[in-house]
Amino acid sequence: AQAQAPQAAAAQAAAKSEPHVAETKGHRFGLESADGQYSIYLTGRLHFDMGDYLDYHKNSKATTPSDLTSGVNARRARIGVVGTFAGDWDYGLIADFGGSTDVGGPSYIENAYVTYNGFKKAGTPLAFDLGYIDTPFTLDEATSSNDIMFMERSSAQVIATEFGAGDNRSAFGLRSNNDRYWFGLYGTGPTSGATHTTGEPYAVFGRFTYQLLQGPDYSLHLGVNALQMLKAAGPTNDLTLSDRPELRIDPTSLLSTGALSNVSGGGVYGVEAAAGFQSLYLQGEYFHYVLNREGLSSNTFNGGYVEGSWTLTGEHRKYNPSTGAYSGITPDHPFALSGAGFGAFELAVRYSEIDLDDAVGGANAVGGGRQSVYTLGLNWYPNANMRFMLDYLHGTVHRSPAGTDLGANFDAIAARTQIAF
Repeated sequence: AQAQAPQAAAAQAAAKSEPHVAETKGHRFGLESADGQYSIYLTGRLHFDMGDYLDYHKNSKATTPSDLTSGVNARRARIGVVGTFAGDWDYGLIADFGGSTDVGGPSYIENAYVTYNGFKKAGTPLAFDLGYIDTPFTLDEATSSNDIMFMERSSAQVIATEFGAGDNRSAFGLRSNNDRYWFGLYGTGPTSGATHTTGEPYAVFGRFTYQLLQGPDYSLHLGVNALQMLKAAGPTNDLTLSDRPELRIDPTSLLSTGALSNVSGGGVYGVEAAAGFQSLYLQGEYFHYVLNREGLSSNTFNGGYVEGSWTLTGEHRKYNPSTGAYSGITPDHPFALSGAGFGAFELAVRYSEIDLDDAVGGANAVGGGRQSVYTLGLNWYPNANMRFMLDYLHGTVHRSPAGTDLGANFDAIAARTQIAF
């Protein structure tokens, strides 16, 4: 035994000096160097959706669309790697093979970025991001798609990002945070897959949030955000504000301004609030949109949403200081056939509204439409890496070019199977 002891100690020392397999709290596996300064982790998510438009009635004066199509959609199908170089540099390379037409062009790039965190290691809470990233503009956009309360974000929030933010957007910026505040300032360019030979869009935005109240079972969050569009896309500076009815089964956008040319600028100005108390959670945002076109007076629009949830099994959404937003639900008792647990169940409700009509009948008329949607949701979290979602939507859309109502109303039900790591 005495002879073998030095050999065992030497073997342990050698093992500590070699790379090793590591696992995060979210069960993401990867390789790390012995000193932890270098790492590479596998990451991915699958959001597989199924939906049916139970009822669709267009106004008698409306001609299109005659109906909305039900079906299935791999909304997100992402795979990639994230990790660290030399301790101070984080990176991510993530591809999205999902079937949603939200990802434009032939590019599959969702994220391709590098982040410098050296100042944080030195005691200054400051980080720099560069590349194709999910820009953290608005509270709902800063919340991971794995954690949002419903299958889709509200149309009001989607329209806000169309001014120059959103997913797979080229961007450079800085952010800073501690346990209570979050601040970010970014400049953005075109999305991955966009045509760069016909004029590239540019914008800048900032977001500031603060936790007024914070405790183990309660929180109160307030924030403001602003985006200024410096240039629209294309040779004639085109911009289209549109969204599908908060569901991604049919590609039809009932809410749409059409292509607006000669856009000289514009902006989005928003406020956000969220509050949690034990298993109850509330969140809402309001946006004011301004659009400028050469030779015409400005157009203004408004939109927003309010949503809330109750976790029947007692868990609650926790604040994430690194994003200035809230995480999803992690079940205290994961589901198991042995009866050890049933996972977590969450009931959710949302009302959203947006008005893209302005100056109808005037020289600078925009008839994008007015939309309101009520959504009721039930989410089941069997474990930390899976979620099953069921949403029911009732919506109304009015489109009024030249003062004529070309609207419709609909009822839909949709479900999602989610796996993420």
